[in-house]
Parts: sequence; C-alpha cells; structure tokens
Amino acid sequence: MAHWRWRRFGHYGARGTPGGDALGIALGRMVSGISSPVDSDRGLAARLNYLTKSDAGYEAMDRAGVHVSPRTLMAWLAEERSPNKANLARLDAAYWDLRRRNVAKDLKARLHNGGRGTRVEINPVDESHVDRKRQRGEGLRRRLSTRDVNVRDLDLWDRAVDAWMDDDEVELDDVWQQICQDHLGTDWEAYAYVDSIGWDA
Repeated sequence: MAHWRWRRFGHYGARGTPGGDALGIALGRMVSGISSPVDSDRGLAARLNYLTKSDAGYEAMDRAGVHVSPRTLMAWLAEERSPNKANLARLDAAYWDLRRRNVAKDLKARLHNGGRGTRVEINPVDESHVDRKRQRGEGLRRRLSTRDVNVRDLDLWDRAVDAWMDDDEVELDDVWQQICQDHLGTDWEAYAYVDSIGWDA
C-alpha cells in the first residue's frame, strides 16, 4: 500500500504509477511473444497452436474462460470457424497467461544474475506541475531524483515474479515497498509512486 506521504497522490498535479504496478510493467517487458494481433488470421492460429500443444495450454484456456466443445476448437484450428470477439479476448488472455508461466523460471534466473542480483533504475514521479511547497521531495534530505540500486535479495525477485505471474497486486506492492526500505534509506516513502522503473536483465 502507498505510504501516507502519497495519501492524496495527484491532488496537486503529481504524475506517476504505484511502485508495485511499475514493477509488474517492468517484468512484463521481459516477456516476448506473438506480435500479430489475436484478431488476425496469423495471430489467432499461432495462439491456438501454442495453447493446444500441452495440458498447461488447455488449463490456461480454462482459467481464461474459453469453454467450447472439442468440435468447435477443432473448427478454429482448421480455420473453418472463427471465435467471437469475447472468445478472441479470452484466447489472448490464455496465451499470455501461459507465456508468463512458461518463462517464469527463466525470468528468475535472469534477475538472479548468477547470484549477483539486478541493478534497478528508479525514476521518481513527475512533479513538474506541482507547486514547489507541495512537492514530496520538499523537506527530504535530498530532492527526488533517479536512483540506482542493486537488488541482491534473490527471494525478493522470486516473490516479484510469482506475484506478477499470479496478477497479485498486493504482493507486488509489498515487494516494492521492501525494495525501497532496503535500498533508499529514509527517503524510501517518497518512491511509493514512481514515473517508471527498469533494468537490463
């Protein structure tokens, strides 16, 4: 949860994203997949092929709400029929759910970086439209600025990937808060919301 310092975030014009959300966005950028849209012939065929190659794919479709008969599914695969708009959205959600689950182990290994952890760049909220006396950086020992921290706690990275995979926003926020507390000193509260975060991994 965002700290009290941001209880009225945006009221005075600050622009940013909750740190847990930014963490999830950064993790999502690590995952590549089918670029063709699901409503194109190529994009739909690629997703269906990926989903129907394993039991995990069928489980992903079930979680996404794709509940059709085997006959209908075979007709989709043979391109004899096309899913309606709702099922296209569900198939796309199932595809990305399966992609997350299939790459989770690789993401953890990349973020562990051989036990060295990953250096994270934290870009603070945009307060350029906020009156100086209302800015959150006012009164801190240092002005809000881009911070670089090396997160070596491998358990935190594992928790972050698992939370992202499960769309667990509360856990992602808890992980982000722990990262801030561990690495940003007394200024950590000011980074509950950020403009963005990123890393090379």
